Amino acid sequence: MGELSHLDDQGAARMVDVSAKPETERVATAGCRVVLAPETLELLASAGLPKGDALAVARVAGIMGAKRTPDLIPLCHPLPITGVEVDLALEADAVRVTATVRTTGRTGVEMEALTAAATAALTLYDMVKGVQRDVRVEDLRLLAKRGGRSGEYLAT
Repeated sequence: MGELSHLDDQGAARMVDVSAKPETERVATAGCRVVLAPETLELLASAGLPKGDALAVARVAGIMGAKRTPDLIPLCHPLPITGVEVDLALEADAVRVTATVRTTGRTGVEMEALTAAATAALTLYDMVKGVQRDVRVEDLRLLAKRGGRSGEYLAT
């Protein structure tokens, strides 16, 4: 663990100056799970939810979340995102959300990937809350990243 880059010499928050960093391809993947009852998963799989196709809406919301990250997280840089993929996989007890974000830039897209996964999960929550009140979003985390000075990271 090194120094916190988002603090100046007096401990005040600052946006890091990345102008001296080289532009490189950067990719980050984040994920989480939306835990649902078997009945809710069945409605989701059969497109039987009252609000419509929750998976399609959540996927688009995740993409929008990635694009709006600097509007939500104060010290994030606006980035030229070159791609966003949001995957929603039905499991026995949950929907697994995985978001991958790409850019060619001077700073990474970890926050964009995390925001995409969280936004997709929260949208899914919103779409199913009418049929299930005890939905849980769990285990939001960075799964992998590559590019930049710190190199590759793969969660264990």
